[in-house]
Parts: sequence; structure tokens; C-alpha cells
Amino acid sequence: MLRTDKMECIFCSVRETILENDLAFAIYDKYPVNKGHILILPKRHAAEYFSLTLDERLAIDMLLFEAKAILEKEHQPDGFNIGINCGEAAGQTVFHCHVHLIPRYKDDIDNPRGGVRGVIPEKRLY
Repeated sequence: MLRTDKMECIFCSVRETILENDLAFAIYDKYPVNKGHILILPKRHAAEYFSLTLDERLAIDMLLFEAKAILEKEHQPDGFNIGINCGEAAGQTVFHCHVHLIPRYKDDIDNPRGGVRGVIPEKRLY
């Protein structure tokens, strides 16, 4: 059975952040999809995006824009994917809400068409 409580949460013990505000913080992903992959999380332990308050969602959104600016300055990506996995069936493995900001680079895959639709590979290209 998956543990969803704060006592077992790796994100609740994070000490070093890239950015933060009163309700959220950002860190580099420990297992990045691409160079510069950032996670934005609420400070409060909340299992998924749909359990966040409006203020927490706004705080995360503010950090998304700040993180995007950092990535543009440091890595000059050609695009971005923003993703949130909500629930085990959607691929969520750590049950503390986290938003992925993934910088994308020209030719990082053969054909990027479909973007986040690639979570189901045969549905990506249409």
C-alpha cells in the first residue's frame, strides 16, 4: 500500500530550494527528464493538485513563471512541458503534489508532436 502521510514524504523534508514564496517552493528534479527540469511544490503536504487551495495554486503558478525565467537565462530551451501527475493511475509515485516544468530542446526527441499526449505513446502522434 502506498504511504501518503507527511512522515514518509521525501518532499516534506527538502531543505535546499531554488525559489520559494509563502506557500510554495521549487527544486531541481533529482531524476531530470531534460537539463534544468524543475519541480514546483506546495509547502503544505497535499497529495495532489486537486486538493490544493486557490492560494497554493496561485503561489505555484507564480513560481512556474519565475522558474521559466531562470531556465531561459541558464539553458535557453526551445520550449517547455508543464505536467502534473494526479493519482497512481496517472503515474504519480510521490504523493506530495508537484508540478513538473520540463525544458524542451530542439531535437531532444525525433518528433515532439503531441507533447504531453505522449503519456500514452500510441496517442501521441495524430
